[in-house]
Amino acid sequence: MARRSVMSQAFKEELAKDLGFYDVVQREGWGGIKARDAGNMVKRAIELAEERLAERQQ
Repeated sequence: MARRSVMSQAFKEELAKDLGFYDVVQREGWGGIKARDAGNMVKRAIELAEERLAERQQ
């Protein structure tokens, strides 16, 4: 079963830069990041989505 990415490549790179592990992505690819970093990236993406949704509802 193939995995389908919900986040764009550019958005993932932006999050990795903001969270401080983009250098690992550049060196080793996405498979080189720690599980904790991946979790933090998803958590931050959810926070941003919730913020944007709240802004739309105002």
